[in-house]
Amino acid sequence: MKRHLLLLLLFSFYSCSDGELQIDVIDFDDVAIQFCESETTLNSTVFFKISGSEALILELQSGLLKNEIATDTIRSAVPSQSNIIYRLFTETVSKDYFCADIPPITPTVVDEVLAEAGEVLITTIQSDTDTTQFVHSLILKDITLVNEEGERITNTQIEDFGTITTQE
Repeated sequence: MKRHLLLLLLFSFYSCSDGELQIDVIDFDDVAIQFCESETTLNSTVFFKISGSEALILELQSGLLKNEIATDTIRSAVPSQSNIIYRLFTETVSKDYFCADIPPITPTVVDEVLAEAGEVLITTIQSDTDTTQFVHSLILKDITLVNEEGERITNTQIEDFGTITTQE
């Protein structure tokens, strides 16, 4: 009986949380894609989504956006070509945080997780209403976010990153 009690006691110590922050769900489905420029150009490479005190940042490989209809899906490997970064802040973050020439002191980053694997897929079509505009759909595929403890962040709902439009 003592052995069972000792095992139960030891198991309870190992199963307790050490108080570290754990991110269970990343959900940016209903959040609009943002960027710093007044309009997206072929040179735009940084896009982000903000949800309260969380942000999902896409640093797109240069030269992927083109003002031409793509017959095939354009692929960019993560992290060797493009980067996906998840950040958790101390308080609500705004577009100004990412677009200011000198980043503000607050909010501060509580946790930052870089994607270790995946792909960015881009499909480009010509706009139905303006033939000088091209619509680029950004899809994140098989993105693997792993925190500092080596734990995979589960329930990542970030497949459809968003749609941006460029002008000839």
